Amino acid sequence: AELSVEECCDKGVEWANENRKCASLPLLSESRECSMAQEQCCHSQLQKQSCSDGVEFATARHECDSHAAENATCEAQDFKTCCYCCLLGKAAHVQGQSCEPNPKMGYQCGIVFRSCCGKGPEGIDLSISDDAPKKQEVEISKEELDQEDPYLHDGCRGGGPCSQQCRDTGSSYVCSCFVGYQLQPDGITCEDINECITGTHSCGLGQTCVNTLGSFRCQRDTSCGTGYELTDDSRCKDIDECETGTHNCPPDFICQNTPGSFRCRPKLQCRSGFIQDALGNCIDINECLSTNMPCPAGQICINTDGSFTCQRISPSCGRGYHLNEDGTRCVDVDECSSSSQPCGEGHVCVNAPGNYRCECKAGYTFDVISRTCIDINECRRYPGRLCAHKCENTPGSYHCTCTMGFKLSADGRSCEDLNECESNPCSQECANVYGSYQCYCRRGFQLSDIDGISCEDIDECALPTGGHICSFRCINVPGSFQCTCPSSGYRLAPNARNCQDIDECVAESHNCSFNETCFNIQGGFRCLSLECPENYRKSGDTVRLEKTDTIRCIKSCRPNDVSCVLDPVHTISHTVISLPTFRDFTRPEEIIFLRAITPTYPANQADIIFDITEGNLRDSFDIIKRYMDGMTVGVVRQVRPIVGPFHATLKLEMNYVMGGVVSHRNIVNVHIFVSEYWF
Repeated sequence: AELSVEECCDKGVEWANENRKCASLPLLSESRECSMAQEQCCHSQLQKQSCSDGVEFATARHECDSHAAENATCEAQDFKTCCYCCLLGKAAHVQGQSCEPNPKMGYQCGIVFRSCCGKGPEGIDLSISDDAPKKQEVEISKEELDQEDPYLHDGCRGGGPCSQQCRDTGSSYVCSCFVGYQLQPDGITCEDINECITGTHSCGLGQTCVNTLGSFRCQRDTSCGTGYELTDDSRCKDIDECETGTHNCPPDFICQNTPGSFRCRPKLQCRSGFIQDALGNCIDINECLSTNMPCPAGQICINTDGSFTCQRISPSCGRGYHLNEDGTRCVDVDECSSSSQPCGEGHVCVNAPGNYRCECKAGYTFDVISRTCIDINECRRYPGRLCAHKCENTPGSYHCTCTMGFKLSADGRSCEDLNECESNPCSQECANVYGSYQCYCRRGFQLSDIDGISCEDIDECALPTGGHICSFRCINVPGSFQCTCPSSGYRLAPNARNCQDIDECVAESHNCSFNETCFNIQGGFRCLSLECPENYRKSGDTVRLEKTDTIRCIKSCRPNDVSCVLDPVHTISHTVISLPTFRDFTRPEEIIFLRAITPTYPANQADIIFDITEGNLRDSFDIIKRYMDGMTVGVVRQVRPIVGPFHATLKLEMNYVMGGVVSHRNIVNVHIFVSEYWF
């Protein structure tokens, strides 16, 4: 359930009483109003406690400056303000002044001032005589009176009826006490709390609680001992006997204070090498008995009056020993450390006290015949058991090695595969194999037969199949090849190998005029002005809407033109074909097919005759007749090779003959363009 503002305020007051601070307030509710009330009431309670402590301190100590607190905190400022205002109120009471404070001091200070002043509720100075002349009474309105004295209607004015603290509630008042006091049953008087009886003091073991007004103090149970005295705050302080004159030093001595005691030092000082006794006499110091060893090693100390001397000791050493650097004692001679190597090669010199002995090193054995140490050939003694690959004997030991393609392992005996590819021995790609490596090349390269490492470019254009890689021309590049096409009229196909003819007529990249017709040929185009002769018209609309390789002219006679009507030529056609240069010409190539419906008349009465009438240069073409699917077909064939570029116009006639007379004739003009390149 949600807490009311009053309950949140009570929680804040309770937290201030228990912790004496408002930091880290517990979250009581999600309500913002509850948090505000809790924090405000906590700070208000802290302010009351600090003010009460300040009033109590001023009452007990009659001063405020000795209070140890952090001046930066609000509580310390409230303490000091109430302490000062209480002292001002007490001073006003002592001096016989009015207990009514200056309004500029503030409301809180005014309450403390009146409480500590202890005057009547109206704050009238009672020292004024009744015989004093009275001033003429002047009527003052209630509003002017309130404006002149803001505390006129304050029930706690001048301290009110309360003995310590008073809070005006508007209709009444509430009395409260300073810290260390408790309110009596009459609700007005405050009585001191004896913390020593209630057990609320903080005195430790070995201390006795002594009650004071509004507080208490702790006093030591035991004395401080000789040389110390007990202070007011129950601490032990050293007694300076030299300052108080309680020492017993003779006239020839000087008193020197020490913690808990004193020392008498003679005024006469001894020279170096002497020390004074208790009576002030100088006696010799025996330096030879000190623990600092005044003489170096190898020398003895002899005491003298006020000093000492050192005398050298010279002992004699036997064989195998010699004096140390200090000359104080005999030490062993290490014969093995000399450069002469007393044992010789292959031996180990072992030093002993006063002597030495020779032993064979590891890897050597003693030969009883030569009485020397000779090397042990471990590779021969333990064949195949020491090294994984090869064993090499060395003086006193052995060494394992590996064959090519392997390296010695960390144990010094096993061999592991060496990854030669880490050193990049190949020009392109490297594949590590057990005990070796293999170089290989990227696509378009081949491994060199000379060193087996380098990669050489493959000339795909020079291979036996190179002529079939590209349809026109092959250009070799490192690791690959590129196909090209003739500079004009062709483009490279999406497969990057073949060449495609560019149809300039469709792409509208030609330069034919409006009266000319664009005809596409392999590798280019032709602009031909093909008009129908007199008495003929183009088939279809006169305006050319679509591209076509054939133009057909139909006879269209004028009225009463008998000669035109009797002319057997019914149609004149123009067509364009593009032919390649046949480099390997072995048989005739059929290039044009003229189809006609076979007449229904008997064969001896009707016939269709095909003929080449013009343009057959060097008899490169012929025409034959063939029957296919109920139709008569005139097949134009190329019978001789033609090297391009070449242009010829063949005039073909298709004659319908009946009874030996041509009844109907169609003329076909074939414009043949032979290209140099054909793909």
